Amino acid sequence: MWIETDNSLCRSFRFADFKTAFAFLTDVAAEAERLDHHPWFSNEYNAVEFRLRTHDAGNTVTKRDHRLAEAIDAVAARYV
Repeated sequence: MWIETDNSLCRSFRFADFKTAFAFLTDVAAEAERLDHHPWFSNEYNAVEFRLRTHDAGNTVTKRDHRLAEAIDAVAARYV
């Protein structure tokens, strides 16, 4: 579930292993390019964390962030 905190939408994901987490990030990168909105993320082994906010809007959460969050959720559903 995405949580809005500190002017960001935040969510963490866990996968079976590093290879799966990295494959997920690769698919997310394609969605981010398609939406022209690029997230901050962190990856350590099987854990991936995102913080979404729109820099052009003063580092606040906008509809663009919500659209990307939905796209990330759709990608994650393919890895369950």
